Amino acid sequence: MTTFAPETDRSGATATPVAGPTPEAVVEDDKQATPSVMKALQLLDAFRGAAGGVLGVSEIARRAGVPKSTAFRLLTHLEHGGYVERIGRDYCLGRHLFELGNSVPLCRPRGLRDVAAPHLGQLLVRTQRLVNLAVLEGTEVVYLEKIQGHDAVQVASTVGGRMPASCSALGKAMLAFSGRDAIRAVLDGGLVRRTRYSVADPARFLQELSRVHADGVAFDREEIQLGLVCAAVPVLDAAGRAVAAISVSGPATRFNPATVVAEVRSAAEAIGRDYRG
Repeated sequence: MTTFAPETDRSGATATPVAGPTPEAVVEDDKQATPSVMKALQLLDAFRGAAGGVLGVSEIARRAGVPKSTAFRLLTHLEHGGYVERIGRDYCLGRHLFELGNSVPLCRPRGLRDVAAPHLGQLLVRTQRLVNLAVLEGTEVVYLEKIQGHDAVQVASTVGGRMPASCSALGKAMLAFSGRDAIRAVLDGGLVRRTRYSVADPARFLQELSRVHADGVAFDREEIQLGLVCAAVPVLDAAGRAVAAISVSGPATRFNPATVVAEVRSAAEAIGRDYRG
């Protein structure tokens, strides 16, 4: 029978086995690490919607709901990792986050944004208006792309930003083709009223979604921002469910969104075909 001698070090002495961490120790380490990880993520999330993308430590701490000393300590670690950058005494998000963000499947080559890009460009040429691409995430829309038209209309939304799905044409276009669970989540969360034109009555909202499903197009008539109107069409998968939506927006005083429905529909169908492969 083969036997194995105990390991020895270079001096010939028997090596003492090194015990690994016990399961209890691993659990305890996880308990200590998790709060710090969550706080660091809260610090990064604090930059959402920051004017100019730059914040001081005090404001970051306030937005994240952590002590200033904790914020400063964690920001130092995040800076070393390239997740934030220091500008004088203030901070902004770092380039490493930009690199990670562009690794998201939606943004990678042959991802949704990449596939949609040429069609969005053509839609801009045809309409000369603000063109948007967004996806539905929970009760909100997340903007993947925005291309400004000749109007240079000022809008509250930004690439990577969020808006309530219930009062945006993009959101209504996707909800109408996303199934009951998605609609129920929006209703359970409460219909958001951003302007006096936003639909706040659930029955009326459901009626509008039924119309959107029948017509294949959704409208926003100053519901998300006063002075702004919009037409949106969903981008559908092979099963007829929305994977995204595109829209054209313009100033209410100079733009009738109904006039661009054919162009938006054509672009959405082309994006869907290319994305399905």
